Amino acid sequence: MEPRPAPFPPALLALGADVAAFAPVLAAQDLPAGSLRRINRGDLDILLAHTSAGIVAVDDRCPHMSAPLSIGGLDGCIVDCPLHSGRFDLSTGETVRMPTTGGLDADGLYHPTWSPIGGPSKEDPPGRKAEARRLTRVRRIRYYPVRVVNGWIEAAIPR
Repeated sequence: MEPRPAPFPPALLALGADVAAFAPVLAAQDLPAGSLRRINRGDLDILLAHTSAGIVAVDDRCPHMSAPLSIGGLDGCIVDCPLHSGRFDLSTGETVRMPTTGGLDADGLYHPTWSPIGGPSKEDPPGRKAEARRLTRVRRIRYYPVRVVNGWIEAAIPR
């Protein structure tokens, strides 16, 4: 049985993806359930994820500070960022857990810095870096349409 694309919120469509042509990006057999894979198209780095809801294609950049999500982990539909421990729901585009650096969520609500359980307390001394962290907004994830045709994953990625 061929994998299926996961639905995604239409409001989170990546800029230009609505008019982009579908093109093959990866053989479906190369993206088993529960896996993450990075592909490149021009200067775009795209994350293909085979979530529990199906296959999604999003920018391979954490919506916080642009770390590659493809080297994070995937649990169902939740991808975690390897840089600041943020967790993001690939079925909704929403933040599940703010990064350890804190900052603004997509709606502009401030979240303080935090430390992982068992880790040392995270200090946030005042200054320009603290101010930058306080004003860094964690965006919602943006999606590229995906389909599976004749054993190939195809995505609509703008040129």
